[in-house]
Amino acid sequence: MLNTHTSLDQRVYNAPTSDEVAAVWLDNTMLQENESPHIVAYRRAETTHQIKHFYGCYDPLQYPLLLPKGKSGWHQGLKKVSTPTMDASTSSLFPLSATVNEEPESLIEDAARRHTKADKRISCREYYAYKLQIRPGNLLLRGGRFFQQFIVDMYVKVENTRLDFIRLNQDTIRADLYQGILDTLELGENSASNVGRRMIPPPSFLGGPRDMRRHYLNAMALVQKYGKPDIFLTMTCNPNWIEIKTELTPGEKAHNRPDLVARIFHAKLTALRKEIMERKVFGEVVAVINVVEFQKRGLPHAHFLIILRGDDKIRNPESFDRYVSVEIPSRENPHLRGAVLRHMMHGPCGKEFPKCQYMQLKKDSLLEMSSN
Repeated sequence: MLNTHTSLDQRVYNAPTSDEVAAVWLDNTMLQENESPHIVAYRRAETTHQIKHFYGCYDPLQYPLLLPKGKSGWHQGLKKVSTPTMDASTSSLFPLSATVNEEPESLIEDAARRHTKADKRISCREYYAYKLQIRPGNLLLRGGRFFQQFIVDMYVKVENTRLDFIRLNQDTIRADLYQGILDTLELGENSASNVGRRMIPPPSFLGGPRDMRRHYLNAMALVQKYGKPDIFLTMTCNPNWIEIKTELTPGEKAHNRPDLVARIFHAKLTALRKEIMERKVFGEVVAVINVVEFQKRGLPHAHFLIILRGDDKIRNPESFDRYVSVEIPSRENPHLRGAVLRHMMHGPCGKEFPKCQYMQLKKDSLLEMSSN
């Protein structure tokens, strides 16, 4: 539950301002456990059957409006086809009935086998990346908030599939080097039952602790070699970009097309990196670090740390004036002036605009002070 109390850090605990769908996902559950996403089907004999989210029939049963023809979703053994006009979902190695009745252990073991290009099997990520491509007649992209829910649900499926592969291949990723007896003693573990039971994700698992630590150490190594960063640059996605608005259908909102927003933002991010690294708008760059964040605003934004060469470093006020300005541009530059007035100026507030977000925060602060 989101806490809107004004005494807390509003950047972390404030309610989202965009109309988006999110999920609370526990990453410590395996696919064969009851806590994983599933559908409960009730039979006439008053018995139940769980349809796990890695079954082929999960997608059409969970999203009948998005998949009205009942086509099977991703499941183990799905193979690629050479005919470009054929739907990839029809090229199943096993029939749909087999994937429903298949035991979860056998499905997971099948995923854990080492696949080669000769197998031509489709991974979970590849399948849903194909389904989200922009093509004529893809009604899945017109689902609005339902489409957002579909994306979130399928993302959880992809991450669970990756985590299950890691859990079943701890020996392969040499997890014994990280959860041995010496490591356990150093961490202060005093329960013998917990020794060796923790799942250690490899550095290749994005967002995992070892992946985050690897990026942190790499960043610190750059600072140690080239010195502290000179420029902190932020890039925020704008739903009014012409590239986004031209791709939206009549009546469609940008927050209902996270796939489109993410692709255009990535293209803009690549162009910005080219301006920094190749065209050298800030001078000669010796190192650059950037991270992309998706927060509760519905739009991505990126942060850059740029380290310049010694001759191009910012050392005096004149150098700062080349890159930083705290005044409204003159009318001689209408494009830059319009961008600053539109995106960097505080909007109208006061008693005439009670719905302004600033007025709401001020009202809450006054109420808190009066209650104390």
